[in-house]
Amino acid sequence: MSPVDVGEVISRAHHEEWARVVAILNRHFGDLDVAEEAAAEAFATAVERWPADGVPPNPGGWLTTTARRKALDRIRRENKRDDKHKQAQMMYDDVPRDSVGAVDDERLRLIFTCCHPALAPEARVALTLRMVGGLTVPEIARAFLAQEATMRQRITRAKAKIKAARIPYRVPSADDLPGRVSGVLAVLFLVFNEGYLASGPDTDPVRHDLTAEAIRLARLLRELMPEDGEVAGLLALMLLTEARRAARVTGNGELVTLDKQDRGAWDAALIAEGHRLVRERLATGQAPGRYQILAAINAVHTSARDARDTDWSQIVALYDQLVRLDPSPIVALNRAVAIAEIDGPDVALAIVDRLQGELVDYHAYFAARADILRRLGRIEESRAAYGRAIALAGNTAETAYLTRRRDQLG
Repeated sequence: MSPVDVGEVISRAHHEEWARVVAILNRHFGDLDVAEEAAAEAFATAVERWPADGVPPNPGGWLTTTARRKALDRIRRENKRDDKHKQAQMMYDDVPRDSVGAVDDERLRLIFTCCHPALAPEARVALTLRMVGGLTVPEIARAFLAQEATMRQRITRAKAKIKAARIPYRVPSADDLPGRVSGVLAVLFLVFNEGYLASGPDTDPVRHDLTAEAIRLARLLRELMPEDGEVAGLLALMLLTEARRAARVTGNGELVTLDKQDRGAWDAALIAEGHRLVRERLATGQAPGRYQILAAINAVHTSARDARDTDWSQIVALYDQLVRLDPSPIVALNRAVAIAEIDGPDVALAIVDRLQGELVDYHAYFAARADILRRLGRIEESRAAYGRAIALAGNTAETAYLTRRRDQLG
């Protein structure tokens, strides 16, 4: 069977069987962590073995059996661990690992395997999100601000290129990692974003399972590549964002914007860790990348004890750096929001209006424009912009917030 056929079977099995395998193992062993890790290992084993051995007649049954065996192996290892074993493990942990060593974690290894440099960056990220991240095509399309049909075609073309170029699904060597790390970072960033503000209308507004897994993998990647500034930047960005999770949604399920959040509810330990990573990168004197700048922006926000103390001038300066690296309309929109705090909403509106053609289907664009129009007293225009944002938003907490803001216009 060709690599693309194997990829299609694994993708289909992931979509159809993942939840079922985890549920079966969880019922049997009573440990969700064991169930999820065993299922992840089973899917990673499939990627390694099926291209050589062929896809089994019953892929779902094979995955369930393999996952059950891996769960049993883990439980047996845990039960047999005695004091000498623990002492040996502690000694091993004191030995620094090679920064370019093999990828030990099954899920992270699978992401590296799929992020093949022969594919276009967006194609490899989309394909990996589908095959490994478990995101649906609509979720991936929303992450890329693309139409579902466009995203399906992009994933299909990526699979076709794998087949035409005979690109093997294989575990990357240490030399492969630097060439693939940017794709891996993009995957982790988008998985985290989907958890931070879930885009589907039928999901929880915040999916802690996705944010926690993205952070776990980012920590492992940081251990693997400690000198990579963008790895550190992405981890810092995730930590500083995750630190605010408890304050982001009310008990009634409504989004709380950054300026209205109870900062006493933020996780001080995560903020301290994120700030430390940002300071470490600044101390190197190296030019920061995209994730490092985003982390620095979040560091400025989380440094302010009150929203009124936010250093907006510094945030605009950081966005100016980011625009040079990533001149995307979304970055320009976020910069305009910061500009509104310094130069006023009228200046910001002129910037925002120039972006409409590129962000015509982006709910956050209309939400930002609605707020700027509200501040200018242009109530009817603001109401219309809120209506458009509500129609495009998929997150239930965000929809509730936008609806209330629109209704408050009178």
